[in-house]
Amino acid sequence: MSRSGGPVTASALLLEHLRRPDPLVTVELRPPPSELPGASGMDAWIDLHHSLRRLTGKDLFVFLTDNAVGHREEENLGHVGANVGEEVDLRRIVPILTCKHTLEYCLLFADRASSQGFDTLTVLGGDKDVGPPRCVTHAEELRGMIREKTPSLALGGWANPHRSASQQMGFLTASGAHAEYALTQVVSHYGLGGVEALLAERERGGVDIPLVFGVFFYRSANPRTLKALDGFFPVPAAELTREFESATAEEICARTIRELRSVGADKIYVSNLGNRGAGRRLERILSRV
Repeated sequence: MSRSGGPVTASALLLEHLRRPDPLVTVELRPPPSELPGASGMDAWIDLHHSLRRLTGKDLFVFLTDNAVGHREEENLGHVGANVGEEVDLRRIVPILTCKHTLEYCLLFADRASSQGFDTLTVLGGDKDVGPPRCVTHAEELRGMIREKTPSLALGGWANPHRSASQQMGFLTASGAHAEYALTQVVSHYGLGGVEALLAERERGGVDIPLVFGVFFYRSANPRTLKALDGFFPVPAAELTREFESATAEEICARTIRELRSVGADKIYVSNLGNRGAGRRLERILSRV
């Protein structure tokens, strides 16, 4: 039994890997925007499917977002289950579900995920400031309902290293948290203090919940882009701008991974790789780690 508010689903492949002592790099990808016209939408899904096959074929795990940052995306579960399910190990694809749907939809989503062959689901609250309202106040409420209705799924939560470490670990270890692991908000090598504080709080409490830290792949130091991103997570714009004067995007991302590992954050997901060529881009990053 973990201190996560429920029984651990021992058969979940992701959990098996998260519990191992060796470093783990995973990937976060985004389904195509829902407003893309027919041909463009089809091309976008083809790109995503190629990346999913390439990444899972190399025994990597992929998290698929759900209306990331409030932008409507095609449903991650339906397309993947219908179009790639027979070509990949669905245990290596982890759908993300936010609470920004009807409760009926969310519970059915979890049931569909389990029946299609997914064994892990990350359940997050979703940004309160954009898009439709949440169906529950906090994500743990939805995880509790899913745990009761679909107990076969391992469930993941969320932590933010930019906020109080004791508060964040408290959320994850509460009796009703129902989270076997947690993704974190994006961090960088310019702000490792919050990462170290979260890890220290986990150790102090004797908690065994794995934390998967987010790393953002910055493609450039474009001021407008960095300013826009800063509305969603802290962006060290000045530091990145200086670093891009002498380093490539892949080198900067690799540096973040190295620095995170140096403080004990060795489970990581890389975000913003894009759906076309995500596998090759990740290979270039990891060759520099």
